[in-house]
Amino acid sequence: MTTTIHWEMIADYLREELAGYGGLLHFFETQQRAIFDRDVDTVLQLVGEIDRHGVILAEARTRREESVAAFATENDRPSSSSLRSLFPCVEVNARPLLDALINEINALILRVRRMSRHNHALLLRTVEVHQETLARIRPQAFNRTYSARGRVSVGTARAPGSLQIAG
Repeated sequence: MTTTIHWEMIADYLREELAGYGGLLHFFETQQRAIFDRDVDTVLQLVGEIDRHGVILAEARTRREESVAAFATENDRPSSSSLRSLFPCVEVNARPLLDALINEINALILRVRRMSRHNHALLLRTVEVHQETLARIRPQAFNRTYSARGRVSVGTARAPGSLQIAG
């Protein structure tokens, strides 16, 4: 039995995807607050939550893409057609809804990317400050090298008397 894909099903998948991006943005905002609050446990917990949510979001996107491809095929269009290119196959009254959902998803994607890059930069800077602090405490225990691309790599050399875990 074949299922006919209707624009309403695609709208439902778009709503699901929209909610997913909203949830992901929430996780990144919470992670940023935890970074500023120096709440390491929450930052680490949120890394796992963000990863899990990313998988769920990817599945929602796949469902939406598959439904759009099926809708295109059912309307004698290439399965690779974009949803916007399929608007002539959708009821006139439904087009603004689909367009609004697409625009909102795209706006959220941009916000999620920006927040993700910002959090990544904050975490990198936190690690750099931590390494600099440790290097000041025991400078002989760290050595800096440069990769072929010019990136700095900080290695540790276990010098006698360096900080070690007891036991």
